[in-house]
Amino acid sequence: MLRLTRLTLTDFRGYTALVWRPAARISVLYGPNGTGKTNLLEALSLLVPGRGLRGARNADLPRQGGSGAWAVNARLQTRDGETSIGTGAEAGSDRRVFRLDGAAPRGQADIGRLIAAVWLTPQMDRLFQDGLSGRRRFLDRLVWALEPGHAREMAAHDAAMGSRNRLLAEGRQDRSWLAGLEDSIARHAVAASAARLNLVTRLNARIVAGSGAFPPARIGLACTIAERLETGSALAVEDWLRAGLEASRNRDAAAGTCALGAHRTDLRLTDAATGTPAALASTGEQKSLLIGVVLAHASLIASARGFAPLLLLDEPAVHLDADRRTALWDVLAGLPAQTILTGTDVGTFLPLAAHAEALATGGGVLRRDDRFLRPGTDAAPVPMGL
Repeated sequence: MLRLTRLTLTDFRGYTALVWRPAARISVLYGPNGTGKTNLLEALSLLVPGRGLRGARNADLPRQGGSGAWAVNARLQTRDGETSIGTGAEAGSDRRVFRLDGAAPRGQADIGRLIAAVWLTPQMDRLFQDGLSGRRRFLDRLVWALEPGHAREMAAHDAAMGSRNRLLAEGRQDRSWLAGLEDSIARHAVAASAARLNLVTRLNARIVAGSGAFPPARIGLACTIAERLETGSALAVEDWLRAGLEASRNRDAAAGTCALGAHRTDLRLTDAATGTPAALASTGEQKSLLIGVVLAHASLIASARGFAPLLLLDEPAVHLDADRRTALWDVLAGLPAQTILTGTDVGTFLPLAAHAEALATGGGVLRRDDRFLRPGTDAAPVPMGL
């Protein structure tokens, strides 16, 4: 079981200070644009490895006119008991730190072992029209939620790749140094690619087992490393990659980038029923495919890790027709994952009223909507800002 029991924000985005204690497994945040709905989702997304659902720089996170420091802290019920996870930065610092029960964790994998989160945002509606970097980040978030150590593998891969690129750009052909970096790239690239391949294989099986009302997706990888792993051993693929990196030093020096590595992977998504690639599908169909993937992923995490992830859905009803909206509400009502949704019109979410709490955003506080599920007998709106 994974449950958020309290979220505390300090000088984060538009919030001076906020304490929110979710009162239901499903929470709907509604209000006009610019009232802080997505900021709350972003705060939660920053509790797991990566740069959150906006991919924001640390400098963009402190409240304008605040101290310059910012903090997000969550109290969670996990399978290991209650725990506190926090993240933030000091004023003037671009270095974000984590705290686990008040102490510095050994690494982000320690946090990833306790919490997982998956999300869907309006920006992802263009996932298959924009560049491959966004699709690769989406893929890696799916992997991190299932295998927390994947974040460490990718960080080590990218660090070694950056060092090799700098050496080549400076014309420093130190063979032993380059060989050491290429060995590191090969080992981490193969480990990361194996984790991606494992995720894709298991997620496809989960989608086939039950796609529900959403179109069944077929996920694939455009990745030479993953292709070789399907027919060869990891050690053999590492040897091939090391040899390829050594042979491409002059080409990579001229290009200013590396042609081989885990950073070249692309994600493919196809409607399994029609064979239509996501890039050629309508916006509504792409949204439906992605929702199906995210829901299947949440189900996979629940069975594989023993707890469902936090499910963060920013404007999930946009581009869905009435039947697909109804299907989504039905799935969420029966899903074990704690879910936070946003939207501008609370009427959209009224079919969830028996299962969810609803909170109006604005002015740096949250106010409960008494048309939705209420804990106990108190039906009056409750201000949540402090």
